[in-house]
Parts: sequence; structure tokens; C-alpha cells
Amino acid sequence: MSDTNPVARADPLAAVFEVQRDRLRQIAYRVLGSHADAEDVVQEAWLRLSRQDLRTIHNLAGWLTTVVGRISLDVLRSRRARPEASFDEQLSELSVTLDEAPTPEEDVALADAVGLALLVVLDSLGPNERLAFVLHDLFAVPFEEIGKILERSADASKMLASRARRKVQAAERPNPAAAGQRVVVRAFLAASRDGDFEALLRVLDPDVKLTADTAGGETVVLGATAVATGARLAAGAAARGRIVLVNGLPGILSWHEDGTVLSLLAFSVVDGRIVAIRVVSNPATLAGLDLPDRGDCLGR
Repeated sequence: MSDTNPVARADPLAAVFEVQRDRLRQIAYRVLGSHADAEDVVQEAWLRLSRQDLRTIHNLAGWLTTVVGRISLDVLRSRRARPEASFDEQLSELSVTLDEAPTPEEDVALADAVGLALLVVLDSLGPNERLAFVLHDLFAVPFEEIGKILERSADASKMLASRARRKVQAAERPNPAAAGQRVVVRAFLAASRDGDFEALLRVLDPDVKLTADTAGGETVVLGATAVATGARLAAGAAARGRIVLVNGLPGILSWHEDGTVLSLLAFSVVDGRIVAIRVVSNPATLAGLDLPDRGDCLGR
């Protein structure tokens, strides 16, 4: 079989890198949740490799994993300082479908969506937690290597991954988790419609984080009291909403009275409580999403 990659034929170093490219791209995408950012990270890793003497690298796969991990960590930390820099791009990768409300037997089909759904949950983690969890639990990178990337001990990295794992376990359990998440989101929707502050507090984690893309820019709200207050004030929007699936997890899609889309909410639910909410109400952003229309949603 002939080599179809002319760059690889001409440059042995490029050929070595191409063998690792798909794995590196997968790591970067899981850490960052953005295909474009992942491509940029992999390209930067290639540039760094091209400046290295291969004779000084004893484990190329490990070296590249470390480089991709460090670059990805820098991107995550930069997002914390300038969250608006990547928000629109992440939103463009949301997949919104009708919630068919499957039976428990059919619910197992949602397991196929866990890869995307996990990204929603990962958004609620800190950069160090997210990197430690992704590298260890999804790609089996030893904690000793993760510690070098984070500049932490192996034990400290293990604790970060363990803490992150507890926050994402709901997204990893296909049947009971998906059904339980629907119950929690429906309870949130009902409490919002009724303006029931106490009921809202019961389904919100005390440290819940709400990130909103509005026409005026991005805003962040922290804490159950503040989020519940906002949800109660938005009871009118909730009355015109229904449950949908956002990247395989329950969300809420709402419309104006004239049938145009008002807002999209995506939820992260852990242990029966909502830990993170992503709200999109910016008309420009909503126009870029592939959303079910109101007739399809309400006519069923």
C-alpha cells in the first residue's frame, strides 16, 4: 500500500507525529470541549516537536501528551480570565434534539451521547480538576505524569481527579442517571413556572454556577440563592418552554409568544442537584444553533 501523505514521505519527523495526531486531538478536545481549540493545541505541539532533537526524547508519546496537556491547561486558565474568548465557539457545538422521554429500557441508547454530554459537566470543573480527570480516567495517563503537567505531586493529582470524578459520575451512568436528570430538570421547570423559590433551592446545588450568553455579553451567576431568584423572575419564559436534550442531557428550550426562540438552557446534574446551568438568550447565538422548531416540540 502506497503512502498517501506526501508530507510524511518527505519528513520522517512529520510521519512520527502523524501516528500520534489523532490521540492528541482527542485528548485536547476532551479537555477543552472545542474542536477548533484542540486543532490549535495539536498544531502548537507539532511546532514544539519540530524544534526538538528527537534523540533527547525517550518516550515520544509521553512527551507529546505532556506538551498537549500543558498547552491545554494554559488555554483553560486563559478562559477563566477571559471566558468570553471561547464561549461562542463552545456553544456552536451544542447538539439540541427533542426529548422523546424514553422508557427505562430505551434510556440505554443515551449512553452513546455521554461523550458529548460529559463536556457539559466538565465545564463546571476547575482547570486542574478537568485536566487530571480527562488524562487519567479517559486516557489512562499515570498520576506521576499528570503531576508533572500540573506541577503537583502524584497524590495531589490523584485527589484532583477523584474530586472531579465525583462531579461527573451522573453523566457516566446511562440508565438511572439520565432518568434522574430528567426528574430534576422537570422539577426545576415546574418550580420556575410556579415561582416557587423553596422548590428551586431544593434542586440547586449550593455552589451552582450559571453562565449566560445574552445580547449584552456573557454573565456569570454563582450560588443557589442568586440562581433561584433569577429563575423565579423568568417564570414567564419557563411557561413557554419544554424539555429537550442538549448534548444528550436534559435542557429547556423556550419561545416568545410569536414562536421565535427565546432561550436555551443546558443543565449539569450530579447526585440529584443541578451543579451548572448554561443559558443562551443572545438572538445572534441562537440563530447559529440547529434547534427544533416550536411546532415540532409542542405538537407532539
